[in-house]
Amino acid sequence: MKTKRKSKQLVLIVIGILFSALWFYPFFLIVINSFKTKTEIFQNTLSLPQSINATNYVTALEKLDFARSAANSLLITVGSLILIIFVSSLAAYALSRNTSRLSSFIYFIIAIGLLIPFQGIMIPLISLFGKVKMLNQPGLMIMYLGLATSMATFMYYGALRGIPKSLDEAALIDGASTLKIYWSIIFPLLKPTTVTIIVLNSLWFWNDYLLPSLSVNKEGMYTIPLKMFYFFGEFNKQWHLALAALVIVIIPIIILFILLQKHVVKGISDGAVK
Repeated sequence: MKTKRKSKQLVLIVIGILFSALWFYPFFLIVINSFKTKTEIFQNTLSLPQSINATNYVTALEKLDFARSAANSLLITVGSLILIIFVSSLAAYALSRNTSRLSSFIYFIIAIGLLIPFQGIMIPLISLFGKVKMLNQPGLMIMYLGLATSMATFMYYGALRGIPKSLDEAALIDGASTLKIYWSIIFPLLKPTTVTIIVLNSLWFWNDYLLPSLSVNKEGMYTIPLKMFYFFGEFNKQWHLALAALVIVIIPIIILFILLQKHVVKGISDGAVK
């Protein structure tokens, strides 16, 4: 029996290694090709670079105007996350602690938002924000708030269903206000769910091209994905610079995920409806 268990474990480990290698291989190709010249890339994409130099990275940083575009992306990402976490957690707290039919109906309407694709509302949404002069960074953050609130509220609601109401009642007897109960007692217990929402939405906001391309129309407010479009002209595609820029853009998200990954699985399981 022990031999069979060890054999099964070995098979699972081998399969896991193979799948990990399969997942990592495209990223490996991106990294090695980011050190090549354009000629080398077209000659053989799978070969190692003839020499290691950082010229592509230096040029890519200059072309991206990295400091400004990264600051724009960071501002939009952080600002949107703060709005989403604040609004969604408060909404989920109010809905989970109220068992009326109206509360259930409101939650149902919010959950329906998960089924509406962005492409279906893209044109009227951008048209509306353009008419009220709310494009660029402020409008973009509000649009992200509207698009991401359904999922975040859904996850918070599921996590809150697992937190007993007796905590609220005990704090209420001690004289705490509803807002203080939420902020001092309930919200800290939602840390895994909050971290999961941060990671998932950071991946979206940091890498998003479509929505910023429709709503950002000022040169100084361009995000990193918009700046990367400059590497692909009508007659000339600078793959060596684009790949170097792609590595630069990916690194912050990888670091964020590594730092917060231990909370993600727990947050997803806590966010499941109980």
